[in-house]
Amino acid sequence: MRDHDRDSNPWRTLNRDRVYENPWIRVEHHEVLKPNGDPGIYGLVHFRNHAVGVVPVDSDGFTWLVGQHRYPLDRYSWEIPEGGVPEGEDPAAGAIRELKEETGLSAGRMMPIIGRVALSNSVCDEEGTLYVAWNLTQGTAEPDDTEELRLRRVTLRDALSMVLSGEITDSLSMLALLRLPLLRDAADTPADLRAALVRGLGPTG
Repeated sequence: MRDHDRDSNPWRTLNRDRVYENPWIRVEHHEVLKPNGDPGIYGLVHFRNHAVGVVPVDSDGFTWLVGQHRYPLDRYSWEIPEGGVPEGEDPAAGAIRELKEETGLSAGRMMPIIGRVALSNSVCDEEGTLYVAWNLTQGTAEPDDTEELRLRRVTLRDALSMVLSGEITDSLSMLALLRLPLLRDAADTPADLRAALVRGLGPTG
């Protein structure tokens, strides 16, 4: 395949119908020509929100995990603070809001650690951005009426162990937490954040 072919679309959309929508998603039925030229169908779920997740890191190297029962999977899930930002809103502003609502934490500093994540690109167009937040101030959590949350303050090493053991399975949480050792070792990581990451994860290697 030539380099310029990577940006060409082998699919052709013939028709699209909206079959269901609510304030969060829209489900579409597409009639298409497949890459081999044969007719086919494709179901697509459009998300009206941009996903954001935040790893809060305190000066002692601890983070906060949020526990809740996830309706679609019918099981309990431990995750980083995360949520959806409406179309047109700045993802960073939405991430700050989600962090405050779910944990009560306000961040003196925050930066993106993964700028673009495609969450399930075979069936939906949902994308997300992941952040790390530090210089934290504790306040009062204000969860949504759809959330019954529990909070756990754990070391970054313990949070990473929960990913490696399979106790944390949420994709945004896994990606963000697995990024932290790379962030600890990066030359351009702010010094105060690096010090906290070293306390929480241990030194390089």
